[in-house]
Amino acid sequence: MRKETYDVTGMTCSSCVRHVEKAVEKQPGVKKVTVNLLKNSMVVDYDENKLNQVEIEHAVSDAGYGARLRSKNADLTKDTEENSAQKEYESYERRLIWSVIFTVPLIYLSMGHMLGWPLPFFFLGTTNAITFAFTQFLLLLPVVYLNRSYFINGFKSLFKGAPNMDSLVALGASAALVYGVFTIYKIGIGLEFLDFKSVSAHVMNLYFESAGTILTLITLGKTLEAKAKGKTTDAISKLLNLAPKMARVLRDNQEKNVPVEEVKKDDVVIVKAGESIPVDGVIISGSASIDESALTGESLPVDKKEGDKAIGATINRNGYFKMRVTKTGDETVLAQIVKLVDEATSSKAPIANLADRVSGVFVPIVIGIAFIAAIIWLLLGSTFEFALSIGISVLVISCPCALGLATPTAIMVGTGQGAINGILFKSAKALETTHELQTIVFDKTGTITEGKPVVTDIFPLQNTENDLLQIAASLESLSEHPLAQAITNSAKEKNLSFLEVEKFTQVAGQGISGIIDGKKILAGNLKMMNENQIETTSANFLDNSPNGGKTTLYFAQDNRLIGIIRVADVIKDTSKEAIEELNQMGLQTIMLTGDNETTARSIAKKAGIRNVIAEVLPADKEHEIQKLQNQGQKVAMVGDGINDAPALARADVGIAIGAGTDIAIDSADVVLMKSQLTEVSTAIRLSKATIKNIKENLFWAFIYNIIGIPIAAGIFYPTFGFKLSPMICALAMSFSSVFVVTNALRLRFFSARHSDHKN
Repeated sequence: MRKETYDVTGMTCSSCVRHVEKAVEKQPGVKKVTVNLLKNSMVVDYDENKLNQVEIEHAVSDAGYGARLRSKNADLTKDTEENSAQKEYESYERRLIWSVIFTVPLIYLSMGHMLGWPLPFFFLGTTNAITFAFTQFLLLLPVVYLNRSYFINGFKSLFKGAPNMDSLVALGASAALVYGVFTIYKIGIGLEFLDFKSVSAHVMNLYFESAGTILTLITLGKTLEAKAKGKTTDAISKLLNLAPKMARVLRDNQEKNVPVEEVKKDDVVIVKAGESIPVDGVIISGSASIDESALTGESLPVDKKEGDKAIGATINRNGYFKMRVTKTGDETVLAQIVKLVDEATSSKAPIANLADRVSGVFVPIVIGIAFIAAIIWLLLGSTFEFALSIGISVLVISCPCALGLATPTAIMVGTGQGAINGILFKSAKALETTHELQTIVFDKTGTITEGKPVVTDIFPLQNTENDLLQIAASLESLSEHPLAQAITNSAKEKNLSFLEVEKFTQVAGQGISGIIDGKKILAGNLKMMNENQIETTSANFLDNSPNGGKTTLYFAQDNRLIGIIRVADVIKDTSKEAIEELNQMGLQTIMLTGDNETTARSIAKKAGIRNVIAEVLPADKEHEIQKLQNQGQKVAMVGDGINDAPALARADVGIAIGAGTDIAIDSADVVLMKSQLTEVSTAIRLSKATIKNIKENLFWAFIYNIIGIPIAAGIFYPTFGFKLSPMICALAMSFSSVFVVTNALRLRFFSARHSDHKN
């Protein structure tokens, strides 16, 4: 199977989306087609043995649209959605300005005599009717030419049996234009036979101003819509703009500034304070404090030294270093983030299914309603002009655009905001499902806890805590055990020096021993103390608090206990706050771990988790998730994506936490780049905000058409004498899609409620 992305041209509304999808779905070997109106893109999954690129492009072309395979590195070039939207906006803006230049005098001329506005004498009176009418026609022609795309695309789609929004505009404007031309002939005939009453009646019903105003107002709406659509890609644009265009490369022992595209793998790049890192690499000399907030959302700079990774598009706040390039182009972390967000925004959320089904038949139904409404009014005895205005009003008030933009605009902005906050949704489905979660299951190690043991308690029997820690660390520094690492790290943090150790020995299953300053030191568990007949009852007086999942290490000197040190994998600073927030949101929280029941419940109690499933083997975690799902729960699994990959894949939403810049976790639906559990609630709230926004957009799109079309058809005219003119209908139609896009842009103000933390 092959997956390819195509740029599609000629789409104007949700009906176009359905026509393109249907055209490609009919092709042999096609598994899935997703067309995005906002991005003018199409993603196709197909069997390359049955279908090829040329045939896909031909299928789209036969449907009346254009398609071109997108280049692999298009995401990191200037040819992004943002620039496409900018070009679209500039094109519409030019059309709008010139349309207004001709439409304003057209309206002034057509309505001036009714409103008492001053007009030149040669436009006044029945004898000047032809001049009056023909001048309006001439003023309309440039507006029609400037907006010819509505007619070209609209009638092309109509003749292919796939009418779209342009078809509605083209039919409405053409009807007004053709009737206006017909009226000019009627005026001419009336003047020939001196039928001045007929001439006066026809002069009042030219409809040229309606055609011009419809086209100009639709273009106004399109201009505002294009402007707003450009803002939906702000988040990705900000990320792309972070990457510097030039890099300082060391070649032939000389510093050279080269375009970042020319940087190759294994090149040595120099980065000075205040500069952005051009590509991904590993520091080979020097150190720096690097701001990774733009990619991970972590507000505090991260200290980096020799051997650490440096990520492209992050900023060297302080320091100087040389790095060896490991990744360039579309392999960099930045490129992967942009790709993930692009794939998510190109996918469809299940909530959009209803709008998709409606949009497939929307335009033909509207054309039918317009025709039937006009016929009914004629049968009821209304004039042809009145019936025509009703038909035109129905055509131009209906808005399939709003239906097509309701979901993708919110998905685009929502996923973009997620990326800014270090939350990557891999698909629109994941973004939607996250808001439905009822149960959040957490792995313990590295998720709720730090994932590495630290010293929690030091209890000396003689001397001071630092004396005991110095002796312990000196001996443990020769061991590679994780508990030994915790003790040596604690001593280093307190700037304690290490004492010389002689005759270092490891005792399997017990601990270690050695000689320090001529005295034999033992370090290990209770079994080691008992084996060496060392009295430990005095340790009970050092700390009688519950063990709480901690590991106790005993230290003896010349067969006498000198103290104990307790080590534990402590919970993260943010874990308790995060769990409390999830509990307040009404979600069930569960800790799933392979640890023993006592340790697991101790950690869960500290974190505020109400339910514990302990002593579960890694292979059985998936089964526990399935049991919860069988109870009717929507379940999320939160883990590191390494030893709990099956459980992440089984869950309704798999959330990988603490990924940092390693975002290629296949088993996860959502990737949290920060190692903070508070981001889980942020992801859920962002999902809820996005889905709420989509529902608001869909409600507006449906209710606007449900109410607007009957009013335009004249349903209130017999009772209240109220009807909408084609110009008002065109204005309403223009702003309906603008409203949808603008509403989606409100998501840009979404922010995490909790404060940021240092990990």
